Amino acid sequence: MGYDSIVDVKLGDAVELEMSILFSDIRDFTTISEQMTPQDNFKFINSYLSYMEPLIVENHGFIDKYIGDAIMALFSEGADNAVKAGIEMLHTLAEYNQYRVSMGDVPIQIGVGINTGSLMLGTVGGRNRMDGTVIGDAVNLAARIESLTKNYEVPLLITQQTVDGLRNPADYGIRVIDKVQVKGKSAWVTVYEVFDADLPFVKAGKLATLPVFTEALSLYNIYNFTEAAGLFADCLRQNPGDRVARIYLARCQ
Repeated sequence: MGYDSIVDVKLGDAVELEMSILFSDIRDFTTISEQMTPQDNFKFINSYLSYMEPLIVENHGFIDKYIGDAIMALFSEGADNAVKAGIEMLHTLAEYNQYRVSMGDVPIQIGVGINTGSLMLGTVGGRNRMDGTVIGDAVNLAARIESLTKNYEVPLLITQQTVDGLRNPADYGIRVIDKVQVKGKSAWVTVYEVFDADLPFVKAGKLATLPVFTEALSLYNIYNFTEAAGLFADCLRQNPGDRVARIYLARCQ
């Protein structure tokens, strides 16, 4: 914000910036937490966050806030940092789950959503308490995209704006999976899956079937459901672990 010291920051100060916004959330956290005491809940959340927080910092991001089990992080030095952080969070989650299983606990799943765009970073609050935060449509969309990970049963989704911000999208395992109209927005948003953190055989299968999947999605979008279903079925024969292809096959049918 241009100040040398935090004590110079005043309520209402704000600056417009271009950033990538990452939201992550533990799936079914309410169900998991119901089985714990309040003290165990705090231990669980802090244990999980201790694995995730360093990955954001290492990829030149900073955590804007924790919202219970959710993380909201900002990346001002490019979309690649946000996407790499999301991929590393999922890889590290696999290690954390091994630890949980060894302690007799059930493994957990998370969803990660990333969007890139303009936002206002500044201070909000009142006379006795103020906080730094970000506000803007780009932030709201990132949260919506994270929630869509449940619909498509995938852990990491990004927007077209984030893909456009990558230095070389071909460095990642990426495929478009839908155009959606998210809650609160009139414009349609193109959503991509990043599958670099999938199990190796599932990732290899998605790369191998990428041309077939892309053609199937094009047919689906022009309402040619019969031919699309045949191609989605081909994807599943080659890669039974492709949950998105399975969802689309069911839609076609």
